[in-house]
Amino acid sequence: MTRFRRSMVGLAATGALAIATVAAQGRSAAKPATKALAAVKGSGHESRHGTQLGLIDVQPSDLLQKTIKNNWVSYNGDYTGRRFSSLAQVTPANVRHLAAKWVFHTQNAGVLQVTPVVVAGVMFITGSNDAYALDARTGTLLWRHARGVSPGLIDDASGHINRGVAVLGTRVYMETDNAHLLCLDARSGNLIWDVAYADNTQSYGATSAPLIVKDKVLVGTSGGDDGVRGFVAAFDAQTGKEVWRFWTIPAPGEKGSETWPVGEDFLRGGGTAWMPGTYDPELNTIYWGTGNAAPDFDGSVRPGDNLYTSSLVALDPDTGKMKWYFQFNPHDLYDYDSVQTPVLVDAKFKNKPRKLIVTANRNGFLYILDRATGEYLYSKQFMKRMNWAKGIDKNGRPISNNLIPNAKGVLVCPGIEGATNWYSPSYDPLANMFYFRSLEACDVIQAKNGPFQQGRPYYSTGARTPPGNVPSDGYINAFDLTKLDFAWRDKQVGERQAWAGVMTTAGGLVAFGNDANEFEMDDARTGKPLWAFKLGQPMHASPMSYGIEGKQYFAVAAGDDVFAFALP
Repeated sequence: MTRFRRSMVGLAATGALAIATVAAQGRSAAKPATKALAAVKGSGHESRHGTQLGLIDVQPSDLLQKTIKNNWVSYNGDYTGRRFSSLAQVTPANVRHLAAKWVFHTQNAGVLQVTPVVVAGVMFITGSNDAYALDARTGTLLWRHARGVSPGLIDDASGHINRGVAVLGTRVYMETDNAHLLCLDARSGNLIWDVAYADNTQSYGATSAPLIVKDKVLVGTSGGDDGVRGFVAAFDAQTGKEVWRFWTIPAPGEKGSETWPVGEDFLRGGGTAWMPGTYDPELNTIYWGTGNAAPDFDGSVRPGDNLYTSSLVALDPDTGKMKWYFQFNPHDLYDYDSVQTPVLVDAKFKNKPRKLIVTANRNGFLYILDRATGEYLYSKQFMKRMNWAKGIDKNGRPISNNLIPNAKGVLVCPGIEGATNWYSPSYDPLANMFYFRSLEACDVIQAKNGPFQQGRPYYSTGARTPPGNVPSDGYINAFDLTKLDFAWRDKQVGERQAWAGVMTTAGGLVAFGNDANEFEMDDARTGKPLWAFKLGQPMHASPMSYGIEGKQYFAVAAGDDVFAFALP
């Protein structure tokens, strides 16, 4: 069912009144700490050693955690991508007492899109090319590794977006806006090594958080709209030496190359892996989404399905060899990246236990796949005003309506922002429900053939908002995997669309950033709004939860601040 939410302002009384005070306290609290730090000459960072920093020593076994409790050890919390916290201190019965505990203000070039990582009471965040270690209880700065933003970048990379870190042992790993992989000492912020993993003469960038699998650090790049060739690469966590590289667009003669024209178009065909994947240790398989083909809107120069763009690829983490793939959008013409988190779910599907992948795609369909084989099992349309396809066939291939962008422009729904996007989904195993944010919006997409020019975007040509009063509505969706239907769909109300993901908890809550610049908690079973806090700025990040000495905290980034919340 679809429910229309009343304004959340009344539910956020404490947040609305306290936000200015708390933000001011958070900023003033951070400043003395920064001033008190001893600068380390030539290191590019400032450091103060706290006792909790000495407790950081993340082992590969720690990354295999089956449940997320006190430590949120990676971008998605664990390898499954479920973003389900087993902490249950905050419930529908007491969430109204949730209050801001601290606010930390960053100094970066772009809005924060980071999901914090918390280990042993230390929170690691990133903003642009900077990394910070904070006391997760108080928000006090422990160290900061500062690195200036890179000049001369284009398109997504020029926004200097960074979504977080990975941690292994006593080391922290992060990507930079110009596709360098940095290894930092988790206890001091000192730089250990710096590896450039993409050709800086091309238009590569990076916007993701790395993923640690065993003894390797896995990364991808942005730039799929700018004429680059996508890849996932693995580096030795100790030395920074490259171990393997999987190109998402096959070279001539390789399997899948027949889906590209003869020539060198594959070298600029897109398919970048600009968000982290997930990992099944039992199957020893990583699952990584790939972006759109390039040029985005002119398919005439790249006839064929254009493998492995707009796909999910299953790779061997030891070798980088592909096990299987599933292409959501063959010969994509609408910028439908498929980098949405592939969530790993062990549940019954049609009364049979299966190892599943559940993902909501930018094209407006939710998919369920068998993650051992890649077999297509099910799909469900979730965008109401869809017109680009009339359905999905028995093999999982979309039945296209053949809307071909041209110089005049053609109306396409969903538009180029997609029916969903990179922001995180979540899966609650107690309710057997999958949660995600969606958008009802369309664009007029134009295409005009033009030559590739190095250093310039490669869209050929672009998109615009349709004329007239065309609605653009956002939803938070709860999909019941037992009934294979939506349990509830909550329409968003507010002045602007949030780009904020969702998470769920064993306490029965779903948390997300709403369209009214609020951090909101709803009842995960019913979608009933329970609590909201006025952030005063839009969210472009996904929330997380952690625990310290029996107290459950929630943290989320908004604007250039990180907020932490807990019960009194």
